[in-house]
Amino acid sequence: INLFGSVFLIALIALDRCICVLHPVWAQNHRTVSLARKVIIRPWILALIFSLPIFLFFTTVRIPGGHVYCIDSFASWGDTEMEQVNAAITTLTVTGIIRFIIGFIMPMSIVAICYGLIAAKIHRRALVNSSRPLRVLTAVVASFFVCWFPFQLVALLGTVWLKELLFSGGYKILNLLANPTRSLAFFNSCLNPMLYVFVGQDFRERLIHSLPSRLERALSEDTAEISGTGTNTASVSEGIEINAI
Repeated sequence: INLFGSVFLIALIALDRCICVLHPVWAQNHRTVSLARKVIIRPWILALIFSLPIFLFFTTVRIPGGHVYCIDSFASWGDTEMEQVNAAITTLTVTGIIRFIIGFIMPMSIVAICYGLIAAKIHRRALVNSSRPLRVLTAVVASFFVCWFPFQLVALLGTVWLKELLFSGGYKILNLLANPTRSLAFFNSCLNPMLYVFVGQDFRERLIHSLPSRLERALSEDTAEISGTGTNTASVSEGIEINAI
């Protein structure tokens, strides 16, 4: 649940920021707390659905010596041992591929595209006079990839080479890499808040201080065309963009 829930939430945060930057007026009018509550429950529901194989197939066994292990159990999926093994291979392969696509490829694509669009707008409109926010956005995307890709790759290879792992004991390196890559993946949940803190400190203050001069320049250039309502809309739009960044 943490695996899917965390990456889905990270993708939603990126999507939310992208909407605020690209469509600030729409975000001001429609981005409400009630809508956020309706949206935020969906990643957890999806995470629970994609975690169902754990609840369905995992059980505990006690071996001589008293140690208890959590293992996949497909005893009810076939009358013979071979049928159970085939069911296990098919199920684990399908769930592994789904986990890689939905748990990594899709969130990674959303994060990369959204922050790429934000960075492009920052650069195009010169919303900030510093390259720091661009570096931080790059760091968010890079940390997501660096932390999650090794874990997802090891998990995917484990499903692709499942027969070899079960019958010949090959590819033991995957078992050695499982825990380190899992720890690295979960570390991303600790790393993101620190990166977002960098986004929200001193350069945001510089942005806010620069707003009056930007508005004054815009008003001086378009005094004949911009009404009071238009000015308010522009300031609100830019304020939303800055907060989103």
